[in-house]
Amino acid sequence: MANHRWTADEMPDMSGRVVVVTGASSGIGAITAGELARAGASVVLAVRDVAKGEAAAATMAGKTDVRRLDLTSLASVREFAAGWTGNLDILINNAGIMMVPEGRTADGFELQIGTNHLGHFALTSLLLPHITDRVVTVSSDLHKIGRINVGDLNWEHRKYRPLGAYSQSKLANLLFTFELQRRLTDSGSAVRAVAAHPGVAETNLISHVGGFQGTANKLLLAPITQDGEHGALPTLYAATQDIPGGSYVGPDGLIHTKGYPEVAKPSKASRNADLASSLWATSARLTQTDFPALATRSG
Repeated sequence: MANHRWTADEMPDMSGRVVVVTGASSGIGAITAGELARAGASVVLAVRDVAKGEAAAATMAGKTDVRRLDLTSLASVREFAAGWTGNLDILINNAGIMMVPEGRTADGFELQIGTNHLGHFALTSLLLPHITDRVVTVSSDLHKIGRINVGDLNWEHRKYRPLGAYSQSKLANLLFTFELQRRLTDSGSAVRAVAAHPGVAETNLISHVGGFQGTANKLLLAPITQDGEHGALPTLYAATQDIPGGSYVGPDGLIHTKGYPEVAKPSKASRNADLASSLWATSARLTQTDFPALATRSG
């Protein structure tokens, strides 16, 4: 359990630090970006809809920039990464979609694995030579019911299930984080890969679940749901506190759905190094990106 109720007011001075937050135009991403900017960081809101991102940035105190990034398009991911110059202290892979109807990305990937995992895999691989501190990837405790089918990540040979696809993508986020940390360690880099989950937060993400299921979810989740400000705390903690690479941060309260940040325990499956290596190889093949050669960094 956490020793005390950590809040965003306890973040260190982030002046001089450069942070990218994907999906920062609404929900937890916008709150995360706003708090980091308030603490002094120069924050890039990497968003699909630039106008929406600029509207969000206009509400934030501090230094912000808005750049287009569509994680459902590898061309957009490559364009974003190619335009990056200089150091990047922290990359926060926050953007995500949840339990949407079956769909495909521009590159033919199933929409949830494509957005939540493969897009971020490519983005991280391409930006990693610039990153000096850490990569934070936002997962979900629903990863614990996830099953990775490495041979059919894109649901081409099985009946599509929105929850199954979502939980698979969130397990992929953790397998990616832990494999990235192994590769960083093996390369002699001091860059850290960590993960976080927001619990059950009242954000626009839940609104993506439509119809009867969406209404039922909102009613059932009400007792264990927290506001977006609390939902962003695990990400902010993972991004700013001195925790080991490979850490997984989540809420400390009732069944880890709400509360204050603590280092949490991920599923056994997420720690399966063979599965992580297989997923990495498949992700690298599908995205045509991979772990780059890195110079040793001081962190």
